[in-house]
Formats: sequence, structure tokens, C-alpha cells
Amino acid sequence: MLAKKQFEKKVKGPLVYQGNGTHEWLLQEDTASPTILQEAITTTCVIDAHKGRDMMSLDKPNAFIQTYMPEAKDGEDRIYMKITGIMVQILIDKPQEYCEYVALENRKRVIYVQVLCAIYGMLQSSLLFYNQFQSDLEEKGFIFNPYDPCVANKAVNGKQQTLRFHVNNLISSHMDPKVNDKFADWLNVRYGLTKECTIVRGKIHRYLGMTLDFSVKGKLKICMDDYVKNMLEDFPVKFNKESKQDTPAGNDLLKAGKGKLFNTEYCQIFHTTVARGLYVSKRANLDIRPTITISASRV
Repeated sequence: MLAKKQFEKKVKGPLVYQGNGTHEWLLQEDTASPTILQEAITTTCVIDAHKGRDMMSLDKPNAFIQTYMPEAKDGEDRIYMKITGIMVQILIDKPQEYCEYVALENRKRVIYVQVLCAIYGMLQSSLLFYNQFQSDLEEKGFIFNPYDPCVANKAVNGKQQTLRFHVNNLISSHMDPKVNDKFADWLNVRYGLTKECTIVRGKIHRYLGMTLDFSVKGKLKICMDDYVKNMLEDFPVKFNKESKQDTPAGNDLLKAGKGKLFNTEYCQIFHTTVARGLYVSKRANLDIRPTITISASRV
């Protein structure tokens, strides 16, 4: 169970299948799912801002569980999961039809089940969901971008509707708000079986750790203030409000270091901070990229 506090202070925690043991027998092409490029997000959102399109962001809940595993034919591999511990007790308490399937192994109760739907943690789940969602969108008339397989477009009422998605996080734009309304209704019917999709309308949207702000007509502002604030809170050296620099680097940035090597603890702090800085420098704070680039070469 992985719990994480989101930006809106809600705690989300998926219960995942421990799929790292399947590396040995799964090929990369069977598990690698496309993910949207940052360049695609920035470029399409700039076009949205320039044209003044209506924006809508959506989150499809329990997307993997609504993705069916391919039906195995005779002689083909099937995926089974071994359930142990307290989960066995939960299953035999309610519903009780699992009772007859309980087995004893080393005096411990276990249940073996065949996996019929994709589960969080399975290496192939993301690709299975992508293939299913791609097929659904193509049936709706969307055409996928040849340069980024997570961007799709469709002409509706003579205007272009653009979709960008990263697994279950999606942004839709169109000049007519009713087109987005209709798409949201379809998505809820298709993927809102366990819980309705989370839909955000308006000028400000959170997407993949970024805040996309369309408040100023014709302009897009991308910021990651919460992300940077968390970086500062986690960093062991604390700064006061008077601590300011004209640039994020000192004058000796390009000089070779002459001090002692970091110990293991400091190495980990340095490595983590540089990696987090690299993430934000590619999305919102482009001004720190030269400093991050040099620092990354010294990890």
C-alpha cells in the first residue's frame, strides 16, 4: 500500500501488485507504455492559450481495474496471483464464496486467483490500458499524433479538439465548452463505473505536478511552486527570507571542486536534490537549467 499526500491535501494510496518479480519472463515491448512528452504538453497548451480554447482536465479513477486482460487461449500463459495474510481473511469474511478456495501452505492460509483485469504494479498494466484507451478514442474518431502517441485530435463542429493523456490523467481542449461537456459524459460512462471521473474546468489546472494557468488571455503560465516548496522543506539546510541570490549558482560553478568527497549521507542528499531540480527545470523553472546541468555531471 503506497500512500501519498496530493497537492489538494488529500491522501491517495493504491494497493499494488508486486510485479518486479516478472522482469525475468516479460519482454520490454510487452510492458513499455508510451508517456506524453513535455514538449507536447507545452506546445499544445500554448496553442490552446493562443486560440482561447475551453480547457478541461480529468482524472479517470481505477483506470487499470477497468482494463481487461487479453483472453488467454489454450496453451497460452495465464497470470495468477497468490493472496496471503490479512487479505485472505477479508475475502472469506465477505463475500464468503472464497472460503472453498482457501488452501494451507506451511500452516498459512492462501488463495490463488486468476488475474482478469490489470492491477496496479503489474508491469504490463500501463500498456494494456494504453492500448484499450487508444482503441476507444479511435472508435470516437480521434487521430493520434505521429510524433507523440499520447496526443490525439478530432475535428468537431469545424474546430479541433485536442487530447493529451498520461495514463489516467487527461486534458481536453476545444473552442466550444459543450464539446468538452459531451466528452466528459462519454468518459464517465466508459470509465466511471466504480467512481465518477474527477473533472476540473476553468483557467487553472494541475497536471503531472505542474500548475497550468490560462488566466491571462493568449498566454500560458507554468509554475511548480508547491514542488519547489517541498524541495526546500526536505533540504537539510534551511534558508531564511533574507537569503537571496541573483542566480542559482555561485561564480565558481564551472571550476573543478577541490574539497573532500561527500560522505554517503551527503551524496544521497545531493543526488536527490539534483534529480528533483532536473525535473522542475524541464517543466517550469528553465532559468536553473545551466546550474542543474553542471550539478548533474557531478552526481
